[in-house]
Amino acid sequence: MIDAVLGALVRALFALMRVLGSRGGPAVGSFLARKLGRLIKADRIGLENLRASFSEHDAAWHRARLDEAWDNLGRTACEYVHMDAIWDFDPEAPREDGRILIAPEVVARFKTLLDDGKPALIFASHLANWELPMIAAAKHKLPAAALYRTPNSRAIAREILRLRAGSMGELIPAGLAAPLRMADALERGLHVGMLVDQRFGRGPRITFLGREAAANPLIAQLARRFDCPVHGARAIRLPGGRFRLDLTDALELPRDAEGRVEVDGATAAMNRVIEGWIREHPGQWLWMHRRWR
Repeated sequence: MIDAVLGALVRALFALMRVLGSRGGPAVGSFLARKLGRLIKADRIGLENLRASFSEHDAAWHRARLDEAWDNLGRTACEYVHMDAIWDFDPEAPREDGRILIAPEVVARFKTLLDDGKPALIFASHLANWELPMIAAAKHKLPAAALYRTPNSRAIAREILRLRAGSMGELIPAGLAAPLRMADALERGLHVGMLVDQRFGRGPRITFLGREAAANPLIAQLARRFDCPVHGARAIRLPGGRFRLDLTDALELPRDAEGRVEVDGATAAMNRVIEGWIREHPGQWLWMHRRWR
């Protein structure tokens, strides 16, 4: 009963977001997240993380960056139903005034992934709207699969999956079977992506933003097994409801004496890339979780 009510509530919220439009809905989400975010425990966690990661800045700077992070989270939540309206990039006729900007060299990297006949691994992080890299893959007709975490409520999960269906390639739910399903996708020649910037207690210890953290080694483990290219993908939020999409060149990952990808070193290398992204745009990362627990 409670699950059904939650599902109905989510459908109603999604309907409201559609009525408010692709700019109005995210603006409302931003306002609510900024106001309500300060009232919950996650706000304190976010401030603690910012102070430890950017100790050279003062309290006002930390508060401003966390307010930006709440703004980004509120907008991202309300952009779910508007991805088709937001995505206006045409590689044949790119517009400088479009909502999605992709540099020619990044388009070329997508094309290389499409044409090289190889599987690849893509790592991403909770920056800006973190759904956009998978939207980009689908829009470039890149055969792709992505790992996703399902909400605890089946009704909410069903509504979110309904929105994602057809726009994000194959979706692999997180769980015990996920590594096998990701390996199967690579064997089928797909480009497999996942978010790698949250705590994974059983993973290797790395240095992330100046502190020791447990990291998820799954991408590195798959890279070792399949010896396929590994790229980083991100979105950068711009003023006016716009985004810039980026895809790195294939990373040169550390290897062991036998020439195989070294898992701990590769995991650290990917997280160093993400650390650089966060330092560029600290207000666009999801600070409100126990990354260094």
